[in-house]
Amino acid sequence: MTAPDRKETEVRLMLEAPHPAIPPDLAARATERGARMQRRRRIARRAGWLLLAAVLLAAVVWMAVEQPWAVPPSTTTPPVEGI
Repeated sequence: MTAPDRKETEVRLMLEAPHPAIPPDLAARATERGARMQRRRRIARRAGWLLLAAVLLAAVVWMAVEQPWAVPPSTTTPPVEGI
């Protein structure tokens, strides 16, 4: 069997030491922070969906007005008269 190395000894000393005290309001702060994070994510998600809807609406309006699939009119010159 080998002797314990330095790291293992340090870990054992840390685990055997008394644990630090936990603040009494830790659960309340964690709950508040989690609720705030959820609120921000919900707002960001709604803003993203709203932006997507606005882009789709703009694309539909542009397609209805411009009709990009239609063939453009030909640009031939009119026949010459009076020669």
